[in-house]
Amino acid sequence: MMAAARNSTWGRLRAWAVAVRRDAVALWLAARDPRTPWAAKVVAALVAAYALSPIDLIPDFIPVLGYLDDLIIVPLGILLAVKLMPDGLMAEFRAEAERRTARPVSRAGAVCIVVAWLAAALLLIWAFEPSGAR
Repeated sequence: MMAAARNSTWGRLRAWAVAVRRDAVALWLAARDPRTPWAAKVVAALVAAYALSPIDLIPDFIPVLGYLDDLIIVPLGILLAVKLMPDGLMAEFRAEAERRTARPVSRAGAVCIVVAWLAAALLLIWAFEPSGAR
């Protein structure tokens, strides 16, 4: 009984993860489609860039917080983008995302995350610089 419950839970988590990955690709497609409303296009582009970026805002090696951003930011962003998207259009993007085999990588998203980390590092260096050096 315990193994069946565990498999059921893992099965649901796995299905959820597959759906999140599919929706990230669908949003990547939506951001490039001229039929997507502009507000949905902006949110879709930001969420897809973050979700498909090889670099996270909070690195995964940081305990708990590293995975929390993936578990909270990405699904909430997907939810917002889907709410802004016409239903029929999102269904079409989801179907196309399932047909695609290669996962796209957002280089622009990676660049934005690297720039954010560099800006944060420079801000910290500036803030903690000895006052005699100023």
